[in-house]
Order: sequence, then C-alpha cells, then structure tokens
Amino acid sequence: MPTMTIVSCKIMQDEMVWILENDPAIKEIIVVDNENIGEFVEKLDKTNINYTTLPLGNISPIFEAENGSDKYTVLIYLMELGLHRNPKELKMKVYETVEDLTPYSSGILLFYGLCGNVLGNIEKDFAVNAPLCPVHILKDNKDRIVDDCIGATVGGVDNYLKILKSVSDAGTYLFTPMYSKGWRELLDINSRLHGDPDKALKMMKKTHEMIGYKRVAKINTGLTYTENFDDAINEFAEIFDFEILEFNNGNQMIFEECYKKLKTEIKVQI
Repeated sequence: MPTMTIVSCKIMQDEMVWILENDPAIKEIIVVDNENIGEFVEKLDKTNINYTTLPLGNISPIFEAENGSDKYTVLIYLMELGLHRNPKELKMKVYETVEDLTPYSSGILLFYGLCGNVLGNIEKDFAVNAPLCPVHILKDNKDRIVDDCIGATVGGVDNYLKILKSVSDAGTYLFTPMYSKGWRELLDINSRLHGDPDKALKMMKKTHEMIGYKRVAKINTGLTYTENFDDAINEFAEIFDFEILEFNNGNQMIFEECYKKLKTEIKVQI
C-alpha cells in the first residue's frame, strides 16, 4: 500500500487537517509522535479523524504491500516552528527529516516554501539522493516554489506580491489563523531576555516603532480548525498598538493541487 508522507511546519497544520478530512482514499493516518503534535492531534480529534501516533522507530512494520488496493497511508511529520529563526538550521533539519523518512515513504510532500531561500533546491537534491521516493515542495500554478506559508495560503507568488504591494507604505504582519496563535513561539518571546517575556514584548514594540511596523493583516483562509482567530488578532494589535487590516483571498488551492500531483505520481487511484 503506497504511503504519502507530509513533512510540515506547525503553521500549516490547519491545511493538513483539511486535506485529511476531505480525502476518502486514505486508509490510515499515522502521526509521528514528537513534541510538535499536541495541537494538531486535538484538531484531528475534534474533526473525528481516525489516526495513530507512533514513534518513528516503530513505524516500519506498518508499510506492508497490499496488492490491488486503491487506498493508501498518510504519514505526518510536524516540524518545530522555531526553526524559522535560523534558516540554515531549518534547512539542515528539514533535509535530515526527509532523509530519515524516505525509507518509509512512496513520496514526500513538504508543506514549506523557500523559507529564507534555503529550500529551493530540495527537489533536485533528493531526486539524486533518493530517486525512488519523489520529494516535492509547495508550488503555485506557474511551477514556482512559494515564498512561505503566507504565499501558499494566498494562492502563490502573484497574489502574494499584490498583497505585499498593497501594504508597502508601512510595516505589516500577515497573519493566518495558526500564525496568530504561534507568533510568540516563532519569535521566541517566552525565552528571550532571560525568560522575561514582558520585557521582550516592550523591546519588540520599540523595534516596531523604529522600523515602521504599524499594522497586522488578517488572512482569512476559510478554515475554522483554529479557534478564536479574531481574538488572537485583536490581542496582537492591542499589544503593539497596531491597525488591523483584512484580506479574504486565503484558500487551499496550492495545498490541494500539490497533494493531488504527488498522489498521481505515486500511482494512487483518486
């Protein structure tokens, strides 16, 4: 039975839940057990999606041949959000994880973008190093790797550039639902300045004033797996005295198309 593996940043977990909820060809879902899965599996539970959590070392017996099946297994591996603070470390960890998962996978889809221009060659690198397991990264309809999670959510490079141009007069944070919940982790607020998050927030506010950040933009994705999106946006805006903007062009197009493409490549019947 083929195995589709998704390696994802925590910030894109809602899109993964949506994929899993809407694909009837999935026979089994396995979530690799690590410190990053807590919120994700809670969402699976709330959505009544059946899954198994297993340490990576216990997974190999699961993938046995099953002739004539039109079903397949999805293996999920969630990466630490804080890796984005160091692009070189992000690249190293993603490459190591893909290499570790290759023996268990018919194909691997990365829910990542360029992320500081460090993942642009990953498809080519693994085409050489692991030719029997295709590795793909999120791309738009012009076959361009998306810049980051926001670029993927708004449908690709062109739409992303339009949004960035529209807010170019002042520094603006772009928040998806998961970004609104994960910004403290991403910016390491809770451990900066010797564990004084309040002081870290004050310094961050001063930095915003110096470099001209004035707004936070809410990117509506149409997904409701992350609760209290409005409250999280309002809290962030209140902390930093930011104006709130709103964009309604978030969607799942890129995630769906890239997922379908890999399904076809590993010869899964849709």
